[in-house]
Amino acid sequence: MNITKRQPVSVGEMITEEFLVPMELTQGQLAEFMGVSRKTVNELCTNRRAITADTALMLATAFGNTAEFWLNLQQRNDLWKALNTPKRRARIDRAKPVAA
Repeated sequence: MNITKRQPVSVGEMITEEFLVPMELTQGQLAEFMGVSRKTVNELCTNRRAITADTALMLATAFGNTAEFWLNLQQRNDLWKALNTPKRRARIDRAKPVAA
């Protein structure tokens, strides 16, 4: 697997540092643009909520980028965590290839 040892930028960090801060937006304002609660945005910004397809589409609309951008960011983080959490990695390492 070609996953870096360095943890990728988190979804929350991306939203906060690359979008909210430079655009001078609050979590509440983003919530209004997305049509969700401020709690939902706060959970995204604090990495307590994962990006779903629906959330990715709403973020893409709000920020003028793509749903794939958000889903790829989430996927990179999910893979990194799976490979860098010892218990999860041990379980993954038990998998064997299917004989051809």
